[in-house]
Amino acid sequence: MSEIQARINEAVKDAMRAKDKDRLGTLRLATSEFKKIEVDERVTLDDARVIAVLDKMIKQRKDSVTQFNAGGRADLADKEQAEISVLQEFLPAALSDAELEALMKKAIAESGAEGMKDMGKVMAILKPQVQGRTDMGAVSQKIKALLG
Repeated sequence: MSEIQARINEAVKDAMRAKDKDRLGTLRLATSEFKKIEVDERVTLDDARVIAVLDKMIKQRKDSVTQFNAGGRADLADKEQAEISVLQEFLPAALSDAELEALMKKAIAESGAEGMKDMGKVMAILKPQVQGRTDMGAVSQKIKALLG
């Protein structure tokens, strides 16, 4: 079991003791997603995979917040935002713009990228380093600007 997964399991127990239903529900969604992947793929998740799963869950909730706000459902958007906050607690610290810029330039240099056709190579190097620490969509846009 990964370290992050163990922290989430402890947080589930703490939320049960505190009778915090909203937090407990969010944490249980995460643990059930981990269990589903472990059973379906017959693997034990490592921290990198757990971060990828949490990142995906956060992205889904951000999309929901956008849709709920567009539909005038602030109550549901607030609930999704609360879930995002709970899930983000277990991700590594976010990268600053300067750190991200340095990683992107290093990845471009390592891959020998010369244009947009090499973007996949750059992303392959960069993704494991920044997954869960920044918005991958924004990273993609910044790389396009650097390569373009």
